[in-house]
Amino acid sequence: QVQLVESGGGLVQAGGSLRLSCATSGRTLSSYGMGWFRQAPGKERQFVAGISRSYGFTYYADSVKGRFTMSRDNAKNTVYLQMNSLKPDDTAVYYCAAREVARSTNPLEYKYWGQGTQVTVSS
Repeated sequence: QVQLVESGGGLVQAGGSLRLSCATSGRTLSSYGMGWFRQAPGKERQFVAGISRSYGFTYYADSVKGRFTMSRDNAKNTVYLQMNSLKPDDTAVYYCAAREVARSTNPLEYKYWGQGTQVTVSS
């Protein structure tokens, strides 16, 4: 059992930056691999970024590679998503999620989810 709470969303202009945080409680964060997903109205939830349990290995969707960076701080029980060079197409609700497998881009393999935080990028 783990609880996840996202924060850091907001309204930014195209080209700007945001840092999302996901605070966790319950089992220790090191027990889980973590992922970030996003969902825009009328669209499926899509994978954004993931990080492994052991060595901080990260992997990204092609659409955000080079612009977004995921990290984790197990001592603070928090994961982050640094988003740079934001585009209007990045507008969505962003969710963090926890899994018990080594790495995955499949939302069905993530057992625990936060409530999401809205990111809106204006042109």
